[in-house]
Amino acid sequence: MNPHRWELGGVPALPAGSPRLGAVPLGDQRCSFVVWAPSASEVAVVVEGGKTVALFPAAHGYFAGVAEHCPPGSRYRYLLDGTALADPASRSQPDGVAGPSEVVEPWAFEFGTSDFVAAPLAESVLYELHVGTFTAGGTFDSAIDELDSLVELGVTAVEAMPIAQFSGTRNWGYDGVFPFAAQHSYGGPAAFSRFVDACHRRGLAVVLDVVYNHIGPEGAVLSAFGPYFTDRYATPWGEAVNVDGPTSDPVRRYFIENALSWFRDFGLDGLRLDAIHGIVDPTATPFLAELADATAELAQVLGRPLWLIAESADNNPKVVTARSAGGLGMDAQWNDDFHHALHAVLTGERLGYYGDFGEVDQLARAISQGFCYQGEYSAYRRRRHGAPSVGVEPGRFVIFSLNHDHAGNRPRGERLASLVDAARLRLAAVLVLCSPGVPLLFMGEEYGETSPFPYFVDHADPVLLDRVRRGRAEEMVSYGWDEEPLDATAPSTFDAAVLTRDASDPERAALTSLYRRLLALRRRHPALTRSTRHASTAKTNGGVLTIERHAPAEHLVALCNMTAASVEVSLANERALHRLIDSTDPALGGSGERPVETLSADASAKATICLAGFGFVVYSTKQED
Repeated sequence: MNPHRWELGGVPALPAGSPRLGAVPLGDQRCSFVVWAPSASEVAVVVEGGKTVALFPAAHGYFAGVAEHCPPGSRYRYLLDGTALADPASRSQPDGVAGPSEVVEPWAFEFGTSDFVAAPLAESVLYELHVGTFTAGGTFDSAIDELDSLVELGVTAVEAMPIAQFSGTRNWGYDGVFPFAAQHSYGGPAAFSRFVDACHRRGLAVVLDVVYNHIGPEGAVLSAFGPYFTDRYATPWGEAVNVDGPTSDPVRRYFIENALSWFRDFGLDGLRLDAIHGIVDPTATPFLAELADATAELAQVLGRPLWLIAESADNNPKVVTARSAGGLGMDAQWNDDFHHALHAVLTGERLGYYGDFGEVDQLARAISQGFCYQGEYSAYRRRRHGAPSVGVEPGRFVIFSLNHDHAGNRPRGERLASLVDAARLRLAAVLVLCSPGVPLLFMGEEYGETSPFPYFVDHADPVLLDRVRRGRAEEMVSYGWDEEPLDATAPSTFDAAVLTRDASDPERAALTSLYRRLLALRRRHPALTRSTRHASTAKTNGGVLTIERHAPAEHLVALCNMTAASVEVSLANERALHRLIDSTDPALGGSGERPVETLSADASAKATICLAGFGFVVYSTKQED
């Protein structure tokens, strides 16, 4: 039997095969309902304005049945031994977490780009955004208005922070309590389908951040239905999910079906799995491996690639090792070491996890080998950390100079653009976009957005809000900050995070030009598009970091001055090298004192190039048209 098809067994009046969780319209105003409630004696569906329909017990603690006169748009709740609750697999909560669930069929949306196939992940450029603050409107529909600018910029995929239904209207998304439902204040499932379709029409893939390590604190119903959580482990964010203990098979089924529904019903191209180190699973076939297998199977059925991108704090190469080789089978993972090394060098900060970083050699190691910590002692963790990653191809690592976490882990939520000058901001862009790996940009970085991105929430319970405030203050102390954090519960904290997009600032315009030029170079130059580990190297000489990228028909060299002082760099050039881009270009905010445009081939001599503080120049054997 296929392990991803779940048998209910002996349930009358159900369609052939294995029904999906939640409410599934069958046509003719009939709707199938399936819910796992192993401790319940009686389960029924109460349809608003209609009748109560008893569900029949099935195998393994499931209840299922069919309601007549229950078309899409109907509101309903489950009656669990007399207690009315929203559907744990609700696909729409139009009145928020406290309201009834709504019958919808997102799979019926007529996508205008049903044949869209994303480019290979290793050749992609991701753009992370938070729907609520990406535009002043804060909805999926208002976000569509900005997609053309992302295409012009040169990104190839949009990565949305979590949209699973959460309490209130202001939240990072990691407090979602209905994992199948698209947030109602963003526009709900219909608007999300429009957003995905609009991205695909423009050639943009769509990745969604999903959270399978915990559930949010307000409005959650899962615990009322079954043992979805365990006290054998703990997470900093809430109860740990039960993926390895007694009755964990239906829990796994719930989250795997959730992942597949985003791919199947909304046409998504990838999922970013939040903090997988918070999913403890010592079983022989871990939940994440089972998820990878199910995703690979669905990709075969759909005939298109489906990505799984993990966030992990463990520096474990097994995360992206193939299932056939005993790994978890993720397609890529975020590389925080690259970010920490880059940030510490450019800012000089050493608080919290930045205390393990600060040497340019560490950044070179992250570029050449993946992780900085591959089993070495970490002073921040006070133990050895990581495992060797030199055998992992660069396309398995997502790299960045900023993401939501590393702004939000600061008391005031400052972005890199508020911490360094224009020269270092430009250098950060070059280091990300000229390094091997899958680059990720955080919304607004392409023009130097300075609006903060602190953590924010919108709960109804005042006791919970006070707990959030105290928790944030304690978290900042644990990172070494002595500054009072912004109030995560205040509307003003959320309002300040909305992007400004002031195009009149010439410095912002110059930075945007740099990003566009760099992304264009990635498209046109095979050495930058994709790389194997042996074809990418980084080395340091004093404060200068040199990145070399190779392709069959191209050799590319990026020289980066990681210090504030001017330096002279000697460059051996056995083949003619042509300047592609440099920090002194006036169009990019530079001084105009350009380095030599073409270095003639001379195996017996070395060219000398002067780099200003935090300056850069990129040369290639392939000349620009």
